Amino acid sequence: MTALATAPTAHPRPARASRAVLRLHRPALISWGFFVAVISAVLLWAYGPGGNAAGAAWQRKCTVDLCDVGYAVDTYHLTYRFSEAAVDFLPVLVALWAGSMLIGRELENGTAELAWSQSVSPTRWLAAELAVPAVLLTAGTTLLGLLHRLLFDAHQVPKGWNWSDSGTFEANGPIAIAYPLLGLALGALAGLIARRAVPGLIGGILATASATTLIDMAGPHLVPWKISVGDLKEGYAAPSGVIHGGEGAVTSTGAHIPDPCTGAGKACPAAHDIVGYYSEYHPSSQFWALQLTQTALILTVAALATAAAFTLLRRRTS
Repeated sequence: MTALATAPTAHPRPARASRAVLRLHRPALISWGFFVAVISAVLLWAYGPGGNAAGAAWQRKCTVDLCDVGYAVDTYHLTYRFSEAAVDFLPVLVALWAGSMLIGRELENGTAELAWSQSVSPTRWLAAELAVPAVLLTAGTTLLGLLHRLLFDAHQVPKGWNWSDSGTFEANGPIAIAYPLLGLALGALAGLIARRAVPGLIGGILATASATTLIDMAGPHLVPWKISVGDLKEGYAAPSGVIHGGEGAVTSTGAHIPDPCTGAGKACPAAHDIVGYYSEYHPSSQFWALQLTQTALILTVAALATAAAFTLLRRRTS
C-alpha cells in the first residue's frame, strides 16, 4: 500500500483592513493630499516671495502717521488668513466625511458587513477605519502647523497679527492637530449611531461644532488668569496683545466684585466702596500652557467618543 501524503491545510490570510480602507476611500485620500499641498503652498508663498514683497511695500509706503499698504501687503494678509480659516474649519470637514462616507455609508450599503464576513472582526474593522485617517490627519496637520508657525515667527509686516487671535492661536500649536482627530471620532460615532450617510453627516457636524465651541469657551479657564489692578483714575489696566478674561471692581477690602458703576456718575464708586478695577488676562508667556491644557481636553473628549463608538459596535455585533 502506498501512503498518500496529505498537504497541510492552507488557511486564508486575514485581509489587511488598513489596505482596504485606503482602497475604498481613495478619493478622500487624494482630496486630503491636495488640501495639504495647496495650504502648504500658500504658507510657503507667504513665507517667501509674498512676505518679501509685503515687507518691501511696508518699508516703502508706511510712515509713523500714514500707511498706504497697497496690494502686496493686502495679499500677504489674505493668504495668511485663508490658511488659518482652512485649518480652523478642518474639524467640521473631517466630521462630515467620517459621519457620512467613512462609517455611515459603509453601514448603509452593507460594505461593513461584507468586511466582517471576510476574516475581519467588527472591532478590527472600526480600528482600521479610525487609525488610517488618524495617521494621515496627524501627519498633514503637523506639517501645516509647523509651516504656519514658521510664517508667524517670520512675519515681515509689523502690524496685523497677534498670537491671541482666535484663528492664529489655534493654528500655531498642537490644538490644530487635535481638533481634526476630535472631528474624526465624533463623526464616526455619529455614523455608527445613525447607520446611514446623511444622518451621520448631520450628526457629525452638529456634534463637532458643539464640542469645539464648548472647548474653545472652556480653554482659557483651564489655566490660572493673570490679574492687573488699576486705580479709579487708571481704570481697567490689562495690557494689550493678550487674551482677555473677566473684569470688575475692587473694594477697599481687596474683594473683586462685578462693577456696579457702569454708566453711573462719579459718586458711584465711593458709594459702593470701590477703590479700583481689576482685569483678568493671559499674556503670551502662557501660550504653551494654554495650548497643552486645551489639547489634552480635546484628546480626552476624542478618546471618550472613540470608546463609545467601540462599545456601541460591540453591543450591536455581539
